[in-house]
Amino acid sequence: MVTNKNCILRLSRYKNALYRFKSLGFFKIFSDYLADAVGVTSAQVRKDFSLFAISGNKRGGYQIDALIEKLNDILGKNELQKVIMAGAGNLGSALMKYKNFEKEGIKIVAAFDIDPSKHNSKLPVPVFALEDLEKYVHDNNVKIGIMSVPDIAAQHTFDIMIKAGIKGVLNFAPIQLKAPEDCIVNNVNLELELENLIYFVNALQKSNIRIAMSDD
Repeated sequence: MVTNKNCILRLSRYKNALYRFKSLGFFKIFSDYLADAVGVTSAQVRKDFSLFAISGNKRGGYQIDALIEKLNDILGKNELQKVIMAGAGNLGSALMKYKNFEKEGIKIVAAFDIDPSKHNSKLPVPVFALEDLEKYVHDNNVKIGIMSVPDIAAQHTFDIMIKAGIKGVLNFAPIQLKAPEDCIVNNVNLELELENLIYFVNALQKSNIRIAMSDD
């Protein structure tokens, strides 16, 4: 099994690019065009595909529909992936309302929160008490979770998810979680990403100012 995270991320980008080409009326595609759309070399595309025994035709390229189906199969998108949400605050609620998840074969089936005022089993994505999480995960065979809770509650919430049997967590809390070896955690720190972006925008502006001054 391929465990290179960058390779798997590129597969997702290839798939999204293929959908765009398909929407434009393309039926076949060459690695050069796919590489340009994703921002890598054609050699990288062919190398990534070779890891999964995906081969094209030198004259005809790749059949787009067949390639999309293969990538969806590799990425686990050919069957609905059930996901739970821990934390039904502003970010959690926004993610629950995001409609494109289901287009990608992902469905947030339930959310859990410690705030009783948020509990409502009649919502499109029902919100239950946090103490109900373990039973729900067991009863519904859920393996993936999203966590959008305050940093002070993150490790405790994560431990509950692990005990319930969750094996993969997308973590929006701005802390590093202590995770067991059999659980995969992907961290998304929005503050860190924005700080990084602000730094490089400011650095670019300062660089342009220096260039303009040197031209004078």
